[in-house]
Amino acid sequence: MRYSTHVIPFRLTFRAGVPIFEQVVYASKKAMIAGQLRPGDPFPSVRTLSKELKINPNTAHKVVGSLINEGLLETRPGIGTVVAERPDSTSKERMQLLGHEMESLVVEAKRLGIDLDAMLASFTAHWQRLTASSPNNTASRNNSGEGARKKI
Repeated sequence: MRYSTHVIPFRLTFRAGVPIFEQVVYASKKAMIAGQLRPGDPFPSVRTLSKELKINPNTAHKVVGSLINEGLLETRPGIGTVVAERPDSTSKERMQLLGHEMESLVVEAKRLGIDLDAMLASFTAHWQRLTASSPNNTASRNNSGEGARKKI
């Protein structure tokens, strides 16, 4: 089942076995990285998320709360919830945020018998696909990713 409406600015295909909360948070972050949601853009309300994605309002509330706690969304009086400006950070700080995810990815790749060259090729392909869809992303100009100031 694929959800994408004019009210929800990202696509979401629910997958069995993965908590809905995690899927919606991931889709939101991906939309921010890909430039579908930019700093200052309005984010759907809890009620809108619940109604349009056909999810429990408590799950929608948990999604919004999690994104606010991560600093990806902020609430503005009289305006509502918007995508937050991401503060500049060093490359080392950004890489530390991904430490657990990188380790999990390496463990899973080794478990599946995928070698480093295949992983790097796959990672590069995914990176380029997401970079190509983001008009403001400068990471493609700098292979180290230092040009990208987005922290997600």
